Amino acid sequence: MASKAQVLKRDQVLSALVETRKDIITRASALSKEEQEHIFLGIWSVKDLIAHLAGWDFTNLEAVKSVLAGKVPAFYEQHDRDWQTYNATLVKKYTKDSFRELLATVRDSQKKLVEYLQSVPPEHFSRDFGVRFRGYKVTVQRLLEAEIKDEQVHCRQVIDFFKESR
Repeated sequence: MASKAQVLKRDQVLSALVETRKDIITRASALSKEEQEHIFLGIWSVKDLIAHLAGWDFTNLEAVKSVLAGKVPAFYEQHDRDWQTYNATLVKKYTKDSFRELLATVRDSQKKLVEYLQSVPPEHFSRDFGVRFRGYKVTVQRLLEAEIKDEQVHCRQVIDFFKESR
């Protein structure tokens, strides 16, 4: 049985996932088509960034299932500097020509992730299932906190770049 603290922590994590994504989508949607396609982050446009987020939703959906089964998530096999190769694969796989289609994809990907996470018992979020990567304990909560942190950084990058360009 989950404690109140475990339920609260799970709800905080899920809320942060949803709110951070909502902020990114709101800001990206307010940009012109030209701005959405403008390269601003290395080799990425805002559209590429959104495709990247959809890819990580599906990645984390599978990763959570792996952790709950006591297995190292498959994406760790593709670890390199800043996950560059894996991120490029995700952008290529989830990119769409239409921004509207892309938004539908990223909304759907997060919906699937959050719906699955809501079915995970709260006490499993921080539970140690014995999964380690390079000595680092991998838990459901840590996977999600990494995603939240990444999305918060990306949101700030979108804000900063387009504030300066206007």
